[in-house]
Amino acid sequence: MSTVQTTGPAREIRDRFGFWRRSYAMMAKEFIQLRRDRVSFAMIIAIPVMQLLLFGYAINTTPHHLPSAVLLQEDSDLARSILKALENTAYFRFVYEVHDVDEFDNLLKSGKVLFGVEIPRGFERAVRRGDKPALLVAADATDPVAASSALGSLGMIVQTALAHDLYIGDPPAMPFEIRAHARYNPAAESRLNIVPGLVGTILTMTMLIFTALSVTREIERGTMESLLSMPIKPVEVMIGKIVPYILVGFVQAFLIVNIGVFLFGVPVLGNLFLLAGLSTLFIAANLAIGYTFSTIAQNQLQAIQMSFMFFLPSILLSGFMFPFAGMPAWAQYIGECLPLTHYIRIVRAIMLKGATMPNLRFDTLALAILMLVAMTIAVTRFRRTLD
Repeated sequence: MSTVQTTGPAREIRDRFGFWRRSYAMMAKEFIQLRRDRVSFAMIIAIPVMQLLLFGYAINTTPHHLPSAVLLQEDSDLARSILKALENTAYFRFVYEVHDVDEFDNLLKSGKVLFGVEIPRGFERAVRRGDKPALLVAADATDPVAASSALGSLGMIVQTALAHDLYIGDPPAMPFEIRAHARYNPAAESRLNIVPGLVGTILTMTMLIFTALSVTREIERGTMESLLSMPIKPVEVMIGKIVPYILVGFVQAFLIVNIGVFLFGVPVLGNLFLLAGLSTLFIAANLAIGYTFSTIAQNQLQAIQMSFMFFLPSILLSGFMFPFAGMPAWAQYIGECLPLTHYIRIVRAIMLKGATMPNLRFDTLALAILMLVAMTIAVTRFRRTLD
């Protein structure tokens, strides 16, 4: 029995019709699969909307109302007028008033304030005598973007604001001298700000992806059934998967810091052992978060999507790319829930300021709490998988 072969125009029409029919079938199959993968479908809709609204309102390259401290060595009308004039520039927000130089320095070193204003004793008397005393403004220049705009607003604005206190009519020359001192990065070199932040950023990206794929990889390879049949507890599984990557992360941090020091000239003024210990804590916190994602995701694609959904806010809301203090309060609350926010403060403070553990207590405690919360969620989720 012979088959009839179609040739010519009829065969061409049939092949063309078959091409579109098969392509339509594949498209229908993909839409059905996407509809069943609810997590990925939700991310397609939610991620761009959430990120546009979040970053559009939160990111501000000209920060205002930056936390500041004042070392008030005399309580006079002129001193209060100066502080009010500085606040009226909208760049300064005085949250601490200290009477001790050491406390003044510790606030700057710990990152609790970005600016410190020192009004010396006998300042008003010297102004009225025409001695032109000095008003010291110290700035934490580890973030040059946040410091430069505020320091540039000092002279003329303060002079105009004090006109009614010293004279009537057009203001003459500035009745006192403003000495602006940019600490920790006096030349405002961007690499001193960027390179320490890159330590945390690179570790966040790699650690999240490593562990986010750990459980989902076991499921897709079919080895999870063998793992579940073993007499092992969820905590033991988590520790076994996290500890090797802690060592990997520690090696990465060591390489990045050494490259920053020898190639980019970034100083390390603080204790290296303190930096190593807190880096290990930060690595463990990111690994715990990545492991949590791996217990939620159903496949490796979802795990990677969750990792990048967490990674992008970490970059933009942590103070790495944009001044943290310049963000609105609600965005700062979100940023405080990100391990990278606290680690960037830690690594910049140790490398550029020579900060010690008492200066870093808040950020260290925050990292530990975030790590414990992530580990608790991960163990709980993995236990449900076992059930």
